[in-house]
Amino acid sequence: MSVNKEIKRITTNIIQTMKQKGEKIAMLTAYDYSIASIVDAGGVEIILVGDSASNVMAGHETTLPITLDQMIYHASSVVRGVKRALVVVDLPFGSYQGNSKKALSSAIRIMKESGAHAVKLEGGVEIRQSIERIVTSGIPVMGHLGLTPQSIYKFGTYSVRAKEKEEAKKLKEDARILQETGCFSLVLEKIPAQLATEVSQDLKIPVIGIGAGPHCDGQVLVINDLIGLTNGFKPRFLRQYLNLYEQINGAVASYVSDVKQHNFPNENEQY
Repeated sequence: MSVNKEIKRITTNIIQTMKQKGEKIAMLTAYDYSIASIVDAGGVEIILVGDSASNVMAGHETTLPITLDQMIYHASSVVRGVKRALVVVDLPFGSYQGNSKKALSSAIRIMKESGAHAVKLEGGVEIRQSIERIVTSGIPVMGHLGLTPQSIYKFGTYSVRAKEKEEAKKLKEDARILQETGCFSLVLEKIPAQLATEVSQDLKIPVIGIGAGPHCDGQVLVINDLIGLTNGFKPRFLRQYLNLYEQINGAVASYVSDVKQHNFPNENEQY
């Protein structure tokens, strides 16, 4: 008789309890079934199906071109590969800004069609109504402040945000508003470490940083950057754990050489 070991699914409640206990939260992106399966087995608590798929999967310069349908496709692929982690999906640009009814409709589509567990929205007080509608409908929402890539043309640069007093003050206010509105957690991207520390200490909900220093409640990176698939991209906040670009490049070159020199397939690699 076989015995199936039950795997405990990570929930928003577990994530919030981790903050209360002082346990760090590990979060990574994934965009497809195969990588999601590996990332999940590696032990992360949260997998983000990021709109960064627009960059690393589709080759766009920004996150803006990716559509809701495309995000649902990526999210569906990820969900099928995940047994334990909480799967959060970015609402893409144009699917929630300025229209709370559209925001709710987009969030519902993601949840129903992909099987994901939560959605993530960029922005502060300006998207409060959208978050309220989504949370009221029973869908968990993760916030995102600091460098918000969907606003890159407004910022004009990917440099560190909230270095000035006024912007830092607004970020703190927005963080409190997101918590009050019902967000279960918050991402802070590319802001001064001291400011991120203050926000993390101020909020009851978990704060997950990317380029925001070590004192957030958790950390997130883009998986393609972490494993070195993104050649030449090495910002200060990135720790690259592998260099798969070089390894895959070398493997392909070896394969090409073997084919050209009649070394593949050999006698043991045929029927």
